[in-house]
Amino acid sequence: MKIKNMLIDTHSHLNFSDFEEDRNEVIKRCFENKVSMINIGTNFETSKKAIEIAQQYQGKAWAAIGLHPINLDTGLIKIKNQKSKCKNWEDLTEDKFNYQKYKELSKNQRVVAIGEVGLDYYWKPKTTKKKEIFKKKQKDLLFQELKLASELNLPVIFHCRMAHQDLIEILLSQKYLSFKKRRKGVMHGFVGKKEELEAYLKMGFYIGFNGIIFKNIEGINFIENIKITPLDKILIESDCPFLMPPVFTKSAIKPGRNEPASIRFIAENIADIKRVSVEKVINITTQNAKQLFNI
Repeated sequence: MKIKNMLIDTHSHLNFSDFEEDRNEVIKRCFENKVSMINIGTNFETSKKAIEIAQQYQGKAWAAIGLHPINLDTGLIKIKNQKSKCKNWEDLTEDKFNYQKYKELSKNQRVVAIGEVGLDYYWKPKTTKKKEIFKKKQKDLLFQELKLASELNLPVIFHCRMAHQDLIEILLSQKYLSFKKRRKGVMHGFVGKKEELEAYLKMGFYIGFNGIIFKNIEGINFIENIKITPLDKILIESDCPFLMPPVFTKSAIKPGRNEPASIRFIAENIADIKRVSVEKVINITTQNAKQLFNI
């Protein structure tokens, strides 16, 4: 079902336990603000929950499924929440990627992407040898999920933290290029340098911007990145419950918890940087989302 005149939060986590007590209230608030959303899976349980929400709110909510790199239990780093003690389903780790299991899940018509998947080197082993094994396990996982996306002809939502050079290398590799269907996707919550941004744009990827653009991160120029990125390659996202824009603080239902409704502030900031109207940013980024995710 196609939608009209609605801003799309292309990366939210209303499927996380942070919203368990008042999820319907938050979603109602989104719709009142003309914001629809794609909820993103980080493991099998959150992927299932994203689909459940999408089925409940058809036409205004969609789902992406995948195993996040930090939800892969490599056995090489200490996992904060062990399975036996885990209270939140988004923290559950998986020993390996069950290709067939995720493939079956993806057959649901509300699934519009594989994600979020990628590389995350923020938490890593200390020794060189273990680091190499750790990175290889994440890369092997990513290739499996890229293969699934290719088989299903679905776009990919990439997560990348402190690993852009490795991700770019993978996306330019002969192994990846051998996939019949590829290079449809978005670099979620992009935090990187100009050269890395340009590499992704050259490959045809969309760039996702969220509340992190309001932070000061050494070596990262968000204003310049937004200026460089063509408007027809930008997606807007909340990454809720994380990364709340400062101006949304007083509007939040719960202190410190971000919501999809906050993405209008992202649109306003992008409009200000690009010196165009907010309406233009909303219209083009919404069209971008519809085109990429076929909604």
